[in-house]
Amino acid sequence: MADATMIHERLDLTMRAAQAARDAVGQVIIGQQEVVEQTLIALFSGGHALLTGVPGLGKTRLVETLGVVLGLASQRIQFTPDLMPSDILGSEVLDDTPEGRRFRFIPGPVFTELLMADEINRASPRTQSALLQAMAEGHVAVAGSNRLVSTPFHVLATQNPLEQEGTYPLPEAQLDRFLLDIRIDYPSAEDERAMLLATTGTTRATPVQVMTAADLLEAQRLVRAMPVGASVVDAILSLVRGARPESPSLPELRHELSWGPGPRAAQALMLAVRARALLDNRLAPSIDDVAALAAPALRHRMSLTFTARAAGQDLDGLIQRLVARL
Repeated sequence: MADATMIHERLDLTMRAAQAARDAVGQVIIGQQEVVEQTLIALFSGGHALLTGVPGLGKTRLVETLGVVLGLASQRIQFTPDLMPSDILGSEVLDDTPEGRRFRFIPGPVFTELLMADEINRASPRTQSALLQAMAEGHVAVAGSNRLVSTPFHVLATQNPLEQEGTYPLPEAQLDRFLLDIRIDYPSAEDERAMLLATTGTTRATPVQVMTAADLLEAQRLVRAMPVGASVVDAILSLVRGARPESPSLPELRHELSWGPGPRAAQALMLAVRARALLDNRLAPSIDDVAALAAPALRHRMSLTFTARAAGQDLDGLIQRLVARL
């Protein structure tokens, strides 16, 4: 009984902190409530997120704000075609010391708590892989040694859907390492008006820290401890397994999907729906959470056939058809 009371108290404190973090981000990022929520869900789940949107929608500003609000040490890498793995991981230099020449390791920007990988598809696959190793394994291999990255460690990578000539799209197997693929659309007319007035005056809103790295780690532990009802587990399995061409929920999907999500998609949804419940001050997730997070959890883990693309199909529409069956 005492343990249950303690867990309830920890949950209550974490829920308040999560709400304060969302409010603090909202003071700086006007509109885009769904994007802010999904990004926080990725972080509270202990995962990484891919932010896709045209220039000028506030992707960089969002990541900078999250670093301050959550109290995380942050770094930014601008990906370019000539970026080398050592520019991300760091390198060894030879120093002259009183004891003789010795190698000294200079850590790269990957050794931080919140890393913004700006336009990740601009760099070569070799450089992309250097970052993706850290994301998947929590360490990097530099000069023959494995070096652990920070805890917590999160990557928020951005992609620009325009100007794709000369870019290196992330392979499907590497896209799977992102917990969520978050799409950022144009703001509403009301939000854009408020943004225009707020960002062209003499003062500008600045983010305020409301959490620490230790608070975020505690939230991630509580997310994993949150109970999930059998109906929610069944909904996740039905959604993920039904999105595979081998066992589709809808017969026509067999001809529309070239490949579907693997078990990591179900794992991502299990964590994400719990984090969404925590952000909404609920003690357990519901099927509504599964429906709300289906698209960002699945869209980068599926592919349409050429015939389906030629017929004007898109993945989000297909996912919504699957969600309707829940």
